[in-house]
Amino acid sequence: MASRRDIDQELDQALRLGPAGTITIPPCPELLTRLQAVMREPDPDWDAVCDIAGSDVAMAASLVRAANSPLYARNREVGSVDQAMSLLGLRQTSALLTQFLTLRALPLNHPALQDFWRTSGRRAVAMGYIARQLYGLPPDLAHTFGLFCDVGIPVLLQGLRGYAGTLVEARARRDRTFTATEQANHRTDHAIVGALVARAWRLPEPLKAALRLHHEAEALTDGGIDTTVRHMIAACVVADHLVAAHDGISDEPDWQERGAASLAHLEVGEDELVHWSDALLPSLDQVR
Repeated sequence: MASRRDIDQELDQALRLGPAGTITIPPCPELLTRLQAVMREPDPDWDAVCDIAGSDVAMAASLVRAANSPLYARNREVGSVDQAMSLLGLRQTSALLTQFLTLRALPLNHPALQDFWRTSGRRAVAMGYIARQLYGLPPDLAHTFGLFCDVGIPVLLQGLRGYAGTLVEARARRDRTFTATEQANHRTDHAIVGALVARAWRLPEPLKAALRLHHEAEALTDGGIDTTVRHMIAACVVADHLVAAHDGISDEPDWQERGAASLAHLEVGEDELVHWSDALLPSLDQVR
């Protein structure tokens, strides 16, 4: 199930035979479609991205605010979209615009998801930071994966009767995985639905694969899976641990089961993990 073809075949089957076919995938925002078209070019047009970023006042303000965060500490404050882009670069700018547009496209009003975007935003920040400390993992891709990691959950909550109860059960159970509980109750899970969102929105192929495989126990050790995908999965496990520590909550079972393997995969020691936790503190504080 590691190749693009295998994953697409599985997703097609999920649409044909399972309840995933009855779920409405939210359409990709028009501005995000335009942004993706620009970023797929061999030499993305700076002015085109700048025009997209400046086409929405709230989005422009969000980009400037991100550029002024402690994560990109600089002596002089950024005051415009162009200055923010100069500091961030095109690809990180694209990742942050993707985050803004995604949050707008998937409004969450259910009490079960009260902290969903805050946690997702903090995971995205942590993953972007981790990627900048490593080789072979683009920070913009890592940031976007951190944001989209659990995007299947709100889609399932809106589309499947009884999923709210499944969400509570899956978070509480320790005798089986989160996705196993989803499959037992609904014959689908948020990893499959998240990959369907990624495909519908034409997100990068490694991102789609990571979304589908991030709860697979053997993913880190399967040499048939693209290295970038395995890096993202390992970084996600570590990022979730760092966010949980910041928020003062207990780690998910995933950290107990795959934390050591994820650190080993990334060749990161405990001392470095402590340093990352300290370095991320002010940036995570700003994600509310």
